[in-house]
Amino acid sequence: MNIFNKEPSFDFMGKRKLALIMSLILLIVSIGSLATRGLNFGIDFTGGTLIEVGYSNTVDLGEVRETLAEAGYGDAIAQHFGTSKDVLIRVPPHGEKNNADLSSDVLNALHTASSTDEVEMRRVEFVGPQVGDELTEDGGLAMIYALFGILIYITLRFEKRFAVGSVAALVHDVVITLGVFSVLQLEFDLTTLAAILAVIGYSLNDTIVVFDRIRENFRKMRKGTPVDISNRSINQMLSRTLVTSVTTLFVLFALFMLGGEIIHSFATALIIGIIIGTYSSVYVASATALALGISKQDLMPVKKEGEGDAEGLGDLP
Repeated sequence: MNIFNKEPSFDFMGKRKLALIMSLILLIVSIGSLATRGLNFGIDFTGGTLIEVGYSNTVDLGEVRETLAEAGYGDAIAQHFGTSKDVLIRVPPHGEKNNADLSSDVLNALHTASSTDEVEMRRVEFVGPQVGDELTEDGGLAMIYALFGILIYITLRFEKRFAVGSVAALVHDVVITLGVFSVLQLEFDLTTLAAILAVIGYSLNDTIVVFDRIRENFRKMRKGTPVDISNRSINQMLSRTLVTSVTTLFVLFALFMLGGEIIHSFATALIIGIIIGTYSSVYVASATALALGISKQDLMPVKKEGEGDAEGLGDLP
């Protein structure tokens, strides 16, 4: 027998209390940080000016940031955009300065500091505070609507206890991912919000695969407690889950390392979310369903009225 084809027999559900303690610690730290420190919102949410400039030669971002700080824009964020000659500068709102004056000040400061290099203004975009507030509100509503829709879908597809477990896992994933961004004060922009929504979809897919096998085994296995059946189901899906997660993480680490600073927040959110989402599909979603008392009777197909009588009549001559 090939050892790689042998079904593992890890006691996942036997460690669910330990996993619960770890999840509670992560949730408390995340919620505490979100309540006290908040998120480091990017210009998409706070408003401000986005300036793209091009240099004739490769430019050092450290020198650009130092120049901006000397010009009074120490809170500006400078990143390479595309190549090492292109720089994207995000400047938060500065008092009563309008968009044109601010972009001119920044360009003049860069010209003065780079006397040997030509600095070309490529584009200027301005995001008003009102637009930022609307994006924050719409982003929050998008996550709430997604979770509510998932609750309805899982209830109709599986069972209400599974629905509660899946939503608990998704809330767990979102809160912890946001908590990491809050603790580390990583920039949270629209691409990060898109990554959070992608994490919800990825985690849900993992959870549905596990739930589908649990339901199937509840109907097939004559013996075994709900804990035994859940353990067997998770072990059967373990190789599929790990291969999917590891393959996805390879791509995301490549994006993080090679995609440039502009995509760091997006890749970071997905990396954190996929690791937490894989964990929650096993220990949060399944453990919650068990804690709510899921049983074989809840998952057996409903027998239509008269179905048994019809089958009995078929045996008559």
